Amino acid sequence: MAKTNHLLIVADAGPLIHLDELSALDVLSDYAAVLVPNAVWLEVHQHRPQALLKINVKLIRQTTPLVSDKVKALSVLYTLHHGEREALELCLTHSVNLLITDDTAARLAAKSMNIATHGTLGLLIRSVRQQLRHPSEVLALLAAIPEQTTLHIRPSLLNEVIAQVAEEWKSKF
Repeated sequence: MAKTNHLLIVADAGPLIHLDELSALDVLSDYAAVLVPNAVWLEVHQHRPQALLKINVKLIRQTTPLVSDKVKALSVLYTLHHGEREALELCLTHSVNLLITDDTAARLAAKSMNIATHGTLGLLIRSVRQQLRHPSEVLALLAAIPEQTTLHIRPSLLNEVIAQVAEEWKSKF
């Protein structure tokens, strides 16, 4: 039985697209809701519209208020795209402390604002801890990333993650 998490999170497009490519968007189902900035919604709709139709994940499209000076400054420093700026602004305006993104620049900007981040890999790994997926399923999904997704990741890094995950779970399951 999955644990219930009452947290709101804010999504950038990458994890929504990549998790859907793996048929694994359900790893977000234990969150109370996933706030999706309008720019991110439009990007996901353009590249992977079916990801927005998942009934087991509460995706809430959000109109973003004007971007604050703080986010504007970070946008210049880290060369953030429109969706990433809106996602960071949503985190601020809704006091959400978790942004899901696969973008390195967005992660760095979030870190400078004390906002935690998870990417596709972290969300898959978390799904085992939350009892949403079995370790063998997650290992198979991680191995499928190069063939089934548009996620850009160095093969050596992915192999390292897979090896670490397999070793960690070997003793637990």
